[in-house]
Amino acid sequence: MYQKNLVRKKYYLLRKNKYYEINKNFFNPFLDLIKSKYKKKSFKLGLYYPSSFEINVLKLLEFNYISNKKLLLPVIGENNSMNFSPWNKNEILKVNRYGLLEPIKSKQNIPNIMLVPLLTFDKNKYRLGYGKGFYDRYLKKFNNILTVGVAFSFQKHHKLPTNNMDVKLNYILTEKGMH
Repeated sequence: MYQKNLVRKKYYLLRKNKYYEINKNFFNPFLDLIKSKYKKKSFKLGLYYPSSFEINVLKLLEFNYISNKKLLLPVIGENNSMNFSPWNKNEILKVNRYGLLEPIKSKQNIPNIMLVPLLTFDKNKYRLGYGKGFYDRYLKKFNNILTVGVAFSFQKHHKLPTNNMDVKLNYILTEKGMH
């Protein structure tokens, strides 16, 4: 755990110092992927509301293709469980106990596709988040979700320390494309 905390700190500071605003074209490889996998099928897209120098996934809403899809944001429950609730772009959000924005109304939905925030990732598509395990626990419970970690390429770490609680992502999206 100590080693993970050192890596977290390093990449949080790196992301803070090297952060830059992306444009919507950052998400073109992601759009290509979901258009090929979900051709005419509807799907629910799990997003996160960006904070602490995370990549602004809300830029995706500038695409008509995404703006008419069912969007979901994470909601943290009383027992530190995470679920996803529907959200529309102009709906008011509330601040949870971690200082993150989440939907006021909480009606559980399971996303088909999820964009996952991270502090760092490795070549094996493991991620390191903030250390509370919300995403890992959720993805162990619902393991048929297409997962895409979203990061800058400078957030790549050679090999992350992992354990049996860590969940491997399907893809990592950076400014250099989909990996």
